[in-house]
Amino acid sequence: MPIASIMLVDDHPLLRKGLAQLISLEDHLKVVCEASSGEEAISLAPDCLPDLILLDLDMKGINGLDTLRTLRQNNIKSKIVMFTVSDNETDVLQALKFGADGYLLKDAEPEETIEQICKAINGELVLSASLTQVLARSLRHSNNSSSLFEKLTKREVEILRHITRGSSNKVIGNSLGITEATVKVHTKNLLKKLSLRTRVEAAVWAVENRITL
Repeated sequence: MPIASIMLVDDHPLLRKGLAQLISLEDHLKVVCEASSGEEAISLAPDCLPDLILLDLDMKGINGLDTLRTLRQNNIKSKIVMFTVSDNETDVLQALKFGADGYLLKDAEPEETIEQICKAINGELVLSASLTQVLARSLRHSNNSSSLFEKLTKREVEILRHITRGSSNKVIGNSLGITEATVKVHTKNLLKKLSLRTRVEAAVWAVENRITL
């Protein structure tokens, strides 16, 4: 198994040290760089190019959401997972809107945190269990599920089911016998039809509306 590289972004040295020690216990994970601020993360990311960035939300200077948005604007392709104490609905939705690949709470058990990190690196969509209902509630309030689902083509429904399982575009393409580029086009179209912004939202929406059954 190849070693996955991780960048830690948090303005609390003790937390970074503890998290780095936890990650070091895993043979297939390695912390390759650390940043104590959003500004430092934005500066280091292009050279570090980690597989995954664990990003704190509440930092002095540039906060986590603005850091996330800037990293995506700078075309950083790393998986980015918010790692925070905030379970505020607005924070969760904003993070997903700006391109986060997940949102995890710091009060989780160490084993669960490592498990979620591994899932994110493998292309799965990660969200702390307590936050799933937050996102689902928002989606329920904004969408008429039955009428929206009817807009999807058979192929879009197939891809939505794969997204809900956390499959990457490559895995979806191989399974359906189509290219990654085609998967991306279908994903873009289904998100537009469902009035959703991210794959995470699509996955939660599908589960809430029992599309995967």
